[in-house]
Amino acid sequence: MLDWLSDHSLLISVLTGASVLMFIASLVLAPMIVVRIPPDYFAHQRRPPLRFAGRHPALRLALRIARNALAAVLLLAGLAMLVLPGQGLLTLFVGFVLLDFPRKYAIERWLISRRLVRRPINWLRRRRGRAELARPSESGNPPASKPWAQEPGEARWDRKPGGLD
Repeated sequence: MLDWLSDHSLLISVLTGASVLMFIASLVLAPMIVVRIPPDYFAHQRRPPLRFAGRHPALRLALRIARNALAAVLLLAGLAMLVLPGQGLLTLFVGFVLLDFPRKYAIERWLISRRLVRRPINWLRRRRGRAELARPSESGNPPASKPWAQEPGEARWDRKPGGLD
């Protein structure tokens, strides 16, 4: 074992440095992103329009690609931080919020309705002088018990055409 450690000292140094950088980045970036979420973001039945929705389509595409790339990096870093030092769960949550995929808003509303997720986020927001996130059930629209379930009038992506479920 000691031979392996001495033979791979560069790899161990790089991994240690990356771990320290991810830890510092998670301590700085994750709270900054969490406090920027509008307090009523999860209180709507449908996702509120994004700030750049009225911009040029090429700019929207570039921003969407950059946002999804950042989300992928945060998700990978969050997974790594589950075993390395850092705020793994919070970083995973922020990466998940930034990533675009079908039915994401319903899943986000379901997650934020859970006390274990909402409490630490609201604690960070209070420390930064921001209003707490409104729970989805406070808006009169309770979160779906199964956020991945089909809404009325919505096409199902996992159903075969003409097939029976």
